[in-house]
Amino acid sequence: MDFRPLHDRVLVRRVESEEKTSGGLIIPETAKEKPQEGEVVSVGEGNRDDSGNRVALDVKAGDRILFGKWSGTEVKLDGQDLLIMKESDIMGVLA
Repeated sequence: MDFRPLHDRVLVRRVESEEKTSGGLIIPETAKEKPQEGEVVSVGEGNRDDSGNRVALDVKAGDRILFGKWSGTEVKLDGQDLLIMKESDIMGVLA
């Protein structure tokens, strides 16, 4: 994929949620909520501070993250549904 986010933007691929409940019930497509977990595909170089120095992002490609329900902008790149969001929209990195 030939896409590089700018500044403090992050490109994220949503992690698909389970199609069954723990009790074995199948969840129909219309009842599913969009997952709030994703994998970082690529990151920008970061913003600049007041003195002009680059401030690197805390996340990197491959990190599994949690983000807000309405975070980011949905885009389609190379046939994949992805999200572009600011680093500040990310709530945390999963270990």
